Amino acid sequence: MDLFESHNHPDRFSARPLADRMRPGELDTLVGQEHLTARGSLLQKAIEDDRVFSILLWGPPGCGKTTLAGIIANETKSEFVEISAVLSGVKEIRQIIEQAKKSRALYNRQTLLFVDEIHRFNKAQQDAFLHHVEKGLIVLVGATTQNPSFEVIPALVSRCRVFTLKSLGEKSILTILKRALTDSKNGLGLEEKRVSDDALDHIAMVSDGDARVALANLETAVLHFAEKKQINILDVEIAIEKKSLLYDKAGEEHFNLISAFIKSMRGSDPDAAMYWLERMLIAGDDPFYMLRRMIRFATEDIGMADPGALTMALNASDAFRILGHPEGDDVLFQAAIYLATAPKSNAVYTAHKQVKTTVRKTGYSPVPLHIRNASTKLMKDLSYGKGYKYAHDYKGAFASQSYLPDDLEDQQFYYPTDRGYEKTVKLRLEAWIKLKQNKEF
Repeated sequence: MDLFESHNHPDRFSARPLADRMRPGELDTLVGQEHLTARGSLLQKAIEDDRVFSILLWGPPGCGKTTLAGIIANETKSEFVEISAVLSGVKEIRQIIEQAKKSRALYNRQTLLFVDEIHRFNKAQQDAFLHHVEKGLIVLVGATTQNPSFEVIPALVSRCRVFTLKSLGEKSILTILKRALTDSKNGLGLEEKRVSDDALDHIAMVSDGDARVALANLETAVLHFAEKKQINILDVEIAIEKKSLLYDKAGEEHFNLISAFIKSMRGSDPDAAMYWLERMLIAGDDPFYMLRRMIRFATEDIGMADPGALTMALNASDAFRILGHPEGDDVLFQAAIYLATAPKSNAVYTAHKQVKTTVRKTGYSPVPLHIRNASTKLMKDLSYGKGYKYAHDYKGAFASQSYLPDDLEDQQFYYPTDRGYEKTVKLRLEAWIKLKQNKEF
């Protein structure tokens, strides 16, 4: 008997976790992945027509990968086999292949093989699937929390359709919690008011998008306070040992914390930056919101003083997208420390503001003739490009000529500081300005 067959044995419920009991058995009851499960979607049609193809389910923990595999098994006529890459090896795979051959020969049934944590298989183990997936002997459903592009061999990825599952939002988690709380068959069979709204909100917030964690926390709280008429947020905090911080992600405190975080980095205080970053993470703020703010900070507050700051912030965003919580949390802290300790300059930000003001004030001044592109004979006759100096023909690849409109000649917007790499840029610009002015340097 596998995980999904046991749905039909209510006497086992008391020994099975709530999260397992509440796994949806039908596609239209799966919450939070509507981009994959909606009526008319590729996956929905494949399941409905019993023409499931090999797929890789990629998403964070607790988003519904295993549940979706179980739904595919329930709603198709395939022989269903489930293994975990942590506990299985090539020997088990070969046994499954032999059994699949028998199922096809004796019953004309296709085998649907669900491999949990498929990224844990090494190359040789993954190679063992290739021929049989290609020939259609087995339909492979692999689940992974890691980017398949990096953790699954290319040959196997090319033979599968990759479906990306999203981390569950708090609204989806709340729907799942309320369903589990009131479900008398598989759930807790209680009235919804038995757990207060703020208690359910707190469970949803601290679950970090993981339905399994949310349901485990709900079950723990209900069992621990079984005699209470209503379980409140304080009871939940005691049961799951996570305090509800004063925080409203749509309200003032959200903006207070992000302001403190930005100002700490601007003030070159890595310790304070880490503190406020952790406060936001614990409170359940969106990590990608923080990463966007750090990317912006890298340009606005550091700029050319350390061009590597923007690279660091962008790399942090990509790395966290691959790792997710909790492995990727350190990526955020590394980026915050780098930005806080980098030399600071708002010269790029200031220059942009000044350019914007000038353009709005002076209008659209014509491009000087010598830097226009003379792509036709008429343009050449009109002196387009006449007198243009090709920079690479001159010493140091610098030609003394104006590139701004005539009415803005010699206008300067960007004033580099003496901090970090920008000091080098400043010296370079000063030398070029002297050349343009025909001065010795």
